[in-house]
Amino acid sequence: MQSAGTGGQGSRHRCDTNALKMVATLCLVVIARDEAAHIERLLRSVAPFVDRMLVLDTGSVDATPALAAACGAQVEHFTWVNDFSAARNRALELANADWHLVLDADEWLIDGGEVLRGLRQQTPDFVGSLALEDQFFDGELRHSQGRLSRVLPGAVRYAGSIHEQPQHELPVRNLAIRVGHDGYLPERLAAKRGRNRVLLEQALATAPDDAYLSYQLGKDADVYEAYEAAEAAFARAAKQPDVEAHDWWPDLMVRRLFALKKLKRHEQAMNLAELQLQRCGESPDFFFVLGDLLLDCAAEAPEQASGLVPMIEQAWLRCLELGERPDLPGAVAGRGSRLAAHNLALLLEGTGRAVEAQQLRADFGLASPSKV
Repeated sequence: MQSAGTGGQGSRHRCDTNALKMVATLCLVVIARDEAAHIERLLRSVAPFVDRMLVLDTGSVDATPALAAACGAQVEHFTWVNDFSAARNRALELANADWHLVLDADEWLIDGGEVLRGLRQQTPDFVGSLALEDQFFDGELRHSQGRLSRVLPGAVRYAGSIHEQPQHELPVRNLAIRVGHDGYLPERLAAKRGRNRVLLEQALATAPDDAYLSYQLGKDADVYEAYEAAEAAFARAAKQPDVEAHDWWPDLMVRRLFALKKLKRHEQAMNLAELQLQRCGESPDFFFVLGDLLLDCAAEAPEQASGLVPMIEQAWLRCLELGERPDLPGAVAGRGSRLAAHNLALLLEGTGRAVEAQQLRADFGLASPSKV
């Protein structure tokens, strides 16, 4: 039975004549190029929970298309035009399902398969957000988490050549779906260095007042430790009207404070942090980086350390009071718990409060330095 539905043109529903209810179709939609090392992981993690998988290859010279086909995906081809939305929209057009799960080749489903299955019994009249766990390395393997709208009704399409966003006026529901992403690990970053920067600069040339694009340009510079460029981009974003209303504003501030610390622009960073105490007051990441900034100030100016140490302690205590906030964009796992507790324990020991440090480590299950 065919239904006009709310999906893309030509969407189909299957009719369960016994249950007398409509069953929507769900398709995984991926754009990929030279992802032979990762594409199987993604497809195998998702395959049991979707009706179809479509991989749009944008010019691979490795085995990506063959591996995708071997995993049961429909493989199509697209000439890359330096526009992520153009590629994503072509893939969505070809997928032509009632629901589209949009993932990248360096991502994989951790859990939430049954939620995906359940979409077949839901009318595609909302957009679903999932939890994306990013892996990155800063001397140790870390995880940050955010929510992204990646479960889309069939008719929804993207806009934006880079860091593209789905365009819709539908309600957004947080779905219990968790996806991993390791595209920020060092070897992956090295392989795509400069790609996003070029596209972001091109996009900003036509939309110079787009705060989100400047924020993303700053993030790109940040991950490559280009802190001057990061600060310039973050400052540009911060100048735009009403930018503080965005949910990613605390993450921008956290990254900007870190960049200013690395640039040794302590006074500017401290003034900025003071202005943001209320707006970012629920972010453990903000107070974690503030404590780190204050510690760096104390190291640079030992004569001020006695006045700064209580402020450092209060910053990291505030992290523990707030706890983990994975709902905040860019939140790094541990900054509301064990990472803050570790830093605070070191501070307590360094100021002659070893018993308090030992208790704090016990509370958070941390090893003492002698056991590390």
